[in-house]
Amino acid sequence: MPRVTRKRTIAAPVEEVWRLVSDPYSLPRWWPRTGRVENVEQRSAGRRTQWTKVLETAEGRGVRADFRCISSAENERYVWEQELEGTPFARHLRSSKVEIGLRGREEGTQVTIASLQAMKGMSRMGSPMMRRAQGANLDQALDAIERALT
Repeated sequence: MPRVTRKRTIAAPVEEVWRLVSDPYSLPRWWPRTGRVENVEQRSAGRRTQWTKVLETAEGRGVRADFRCISSAENERYVWEQELEGTPFARHLRSSKVEIGLRGREEGTQVTIASLQAMKGMSRMGSPMMRRAQGANLDQALDAIERALT
């Protein structure tokens, strides 16, 4: 599964970064193209929390996508995956996951974001373009986390 990773040290305490990245309602503040978040079913400790992101297309339309947290360790790690079955995304993606890792540093918090996407069928031919696009998304996400917290 192709993995794209970006790291940055954010000048904010781990606890503040954690509150931002582990709260689905905060996604519009930092995750690219997220217009709003709906239908959040919060679970204790984050794991199995589910939500719907309304993504904004370049044409201004909203596209709904469902996600769920599959792993969570407070102040350390938050991992979500997109629910693909029965959606238009399932034509192109076998799986799509985002992993966020946090590590305290003297100068703030090292934030590592990784995107893992497995393409289906002929869509695999576009994998290099998809990796570039994912890298740009992760860079934008880190920029927005930094703006939100510093």
